[in-house]
Amino acid sequence: MSVPVLKHAGDLLARYDVLISDVWGVVHDGLWALEPACEALMAFRARGGTVALLSNAPGPSQQVAGLLDAKRVPREAWDRLVTSGDVTRALVAQSHHRLVYHIGWQSDRAVFDGLDVELTDEARADIVVATELNDYRTETPEQYRPLLERFAGRGLPFICGNPDLVVHVGEDLLPCAGSLATIYEELGGTVAWAGKPYRPAYDLALAAAAEARGGRPVEPGKVLVIGDAVRTDLAGARLMGFDSLFIAGGIHRDETMRGGEVDPAGLARVLDGLPVRPIAAMGALA
Repeated sequence: MSVPVLKHAGDLLARYDVLISDVWGVVHDGLWALEPACEALMAFRARGGTVALLSNAPGPSQQVAGLLDAKRVPREAWDRLVTSGDVTRALVAQSHHRLVYHIGWQSDRAVFDGLDVELTDEARADIVVATELNDYRTETPEQYRPLLERFAGRGLPFICGNPDLVVHVGEDLLPCAGSLATIYEELGGTVAWAGKPYRPAYDLALAAAAEARGGRPVEPGKVLVIGDAVRTDLAGARLMGFDSLFIAGGIHRDETMRGGEVDPAGLARVLDGLPVRPIAAMGALA
């Protein structure tokens, strides 16, 4: 059964009370806001809907909100923002480990602010937290394998602060912390995944949406997940029992787009074998 491809999402969105939308690849392209998507979310909110942005960005939501401002994503396009950084903070706080070896950008260290932890070197560490590669433009995940082998050999737990494997930054496809976590699991290490498609991230998003709605409960049948990644967005929607709208022009665009339009054959190949398919697809949210 083929998935319908839409040009405009207004009629579809009107069927829902809450949108849980991915950010990178849907609302912005890594560089600047995608204006038609932002306008669609603002129109949905103007009709009384609630928009919860759910991002696998590794920073805490307060920090990521500032980044969205810098990319010119209007605050009027969303009600609440939940990030992998928020989930990471919760996982670190719940852990009895306090000596953290951090893999990622210096700016990502905001995720540890206010927590009872010490960032330390390889030898002293009793837990590993990866938010990104240290430099995803020049490094590859395989370069980290020797380091990860040493940590796995010691049995250190690993928190993945961004479960995405790759992300588009403009036209470039660059690796994320999820690629490191995958290697760690291959090596026999234990990984806690802080973000989509895992339930804790969606539970936080639902709680945030309910808060934005003045405490009114959110009915599962009135929630639509919007995302561009089969492995995270569509899988998370399936896990939670929510409908989903697939944005083909995001992370899978090399497989699903031809000449700026959704290629039905490519779309079918990407979605083939999924136990639950999205209810519709678009090249870009509009």
